[in-house]
Amino acid sequence: MARIETPRRIRGTQDIFGDEQRRFAHVLSTFERVRALYCFQRVDIPVFESTAVFARSLGETTDVVSKEMYTFEDRGGDSLTLRPEFTAGIARAYLTEGWQQFAPLKITTSGPVFRYERPQKGRFRQFHQIDAEVIGAAEPAADVELLVLADQLLRELGIAEGVTLQLNTLGDAETRDAWRAALVAHFEAHRDALSEDSLTRLEKNPMRILDSKDPRDRPIADSAPDIDAYLTPEARAFFDAVTAGLDAAGVAWERNARLVRGLDYYRHTAFEFVTDRLGAQGTVLAGGRYDGLIGSLGGPETAGVGWAAGVERLAMLLDEPAAAAIDAVVVPMGADAEARAMGIVADLRRAGVAVEMAYKGKIKARMAKADALGARFAIILGDDELAKGVAAVKTLGAGTQAEVAFADLAEALR
Repeated sequence: MARIETPRRIRGTQDIFGDEQRRFAHVLSTFERVRALYCFQRVDIPVFESTAVFARSLGETTDVVSKEMYTFEDRGGDSLTLRPEFTAGIARAYLTEGWQQFAPLKITTSGPVFRYERPQKGRFRQFHQIDAEVIGAAEPAADVELLVLADQLLRELGIAEGVTLQLNTLGDAETRDAWRAALVAHFEAHRDALSEDSLTRLEKNPMRILDSKDPRDRPIADSAPDIDAYLTPEARAFFDAVTAGLDAAGVAWERNARLVRGLDYYRHTAFEFVTDRLGAQGTVLAGGRYDGLIGSLGGPETAGVGWAAGVERLAMLLDEPAAAAIDAVVVPMGADAEARAMGIVADLRRAGVAVEMAYKGKIKARMAKADALGARFAIILGDDELAKGVAAVKTLGAGTQAEVAFADLAEALR
């Protein structure tokens, strides 16, 4: 008989369990709590969209679209893509679901996203993001609110130390066009010294040369003109309002004039929260203002700003999370006690008491399980207890024991 080969986990995916899952869940629960403080609504959108949603929003020439998307044809012949990020799908929903009536719309979401890239520390082909967006607000206050939300999230996760907010402005459309022309002129003058990747970017996406990691490009990128010389008065006032708002909210920031976004629909604020605690790939949360995105999807010109963060990367920075607290472990001895214990466990759980059942082994092994689970109490049931209508409740830390009537168990355990 042929041996059946056990299926393997797909490269770049993960099975999240135990301590790792507790870190993961802690990031998500903290995010849910903080977003509620800022009055952001939760939305959930499809895991896959029409490929055109991402091709239009991310740009046909970007690495994500050309190399990293999971794209397939369904049985109807439509080209679909597993979402590589959230913003494009949210923008599509804003247009197709009539959400314009709720503008300015403050929303968050979370879930898996998919990119076919080389797996490395903290990076997977199926990974998870949290995402926050404000759509329909052109005011700098929206940028400030999102940045303060992100700062508070990192603080409440306990990982803000050693994380720096880097901030830049990409200006308005007029600023961007003038700066782009100056960059192209600068890079053209040095094209003989540029890397192959940067020569490709020079034709399609010249701003991306500024964040090139190739040593050949760094001297040329570092000597490129800054955007500040090309800022219109309106663009400068917008950036000043964002930085003043951050100062008023007590959020520390650093200017990084080389922080860019390659796509034309990005405007004004661009930002990254970075750390050196994750090696070279140090960004833990990033975003910016994308006032031209919804227009690029065929909708009316609509302001938007948002950010996303990888759940796995945030979880890697967390201290060891405590296991979920268990109030009690029920230890039944004998068939009659096991039958009665089923009802007791159900009643306690309905009363809001976290209870585990120790099914197997001798009394010593079952009590050891109660200790190992970190339970506060062991509820021991045997024939004697059943006859009296009570349980023996042992306080595990103190070693004391008392008899408690079945009807009073929930109250006693609280």
